[in-house]
Amino acid sequence: MAGQARARRERSATESLLSIALAMEAALTFFVAMTAFGLKAVPAAVALGGGAALLVAFAVMSRLMKFNWAIWIAWGLQAVLILVGLAMPLMYLIGAGFAALFVYCYFTGKRLDAANSNRLPAEEEK
Repeated sequence: MAGQARARRERSATESLLSIALAMEAALTFFVAMTAFGLKAVPAAVALGGGAALLVAFAVMSRLMKFNWAIWIAWGLQAVLILVGLAMPLMYLIGAGFAALFVYCYFTGKRLDAANSNRLPAEEEK
């Protein structure tokens, strides 16, 4: 049994695209937290602690995109990222841009998954 490799689960396009978007948002969160700390936009504990918590949330959610409930939580994280604009007004624009990327990845992934599900039975008939 030790020599056998376990078969990997095939990921959907939606899962892959949303995972990538959330991983990029996790990286963004690190830089936003450092900027908020450096500019003293919020107390240091809030900037670093809140930034770390949000970074971990994005990173964990990027790995859980196979579950429908995780997608709903990720939608909520998009709102949280936009609300960071309360402390740093430019984050309204940046957060909205990343939320738009998330929306694009979601709908593009769904469209690709639908096309792939229609294509697979036709290939099996050959």
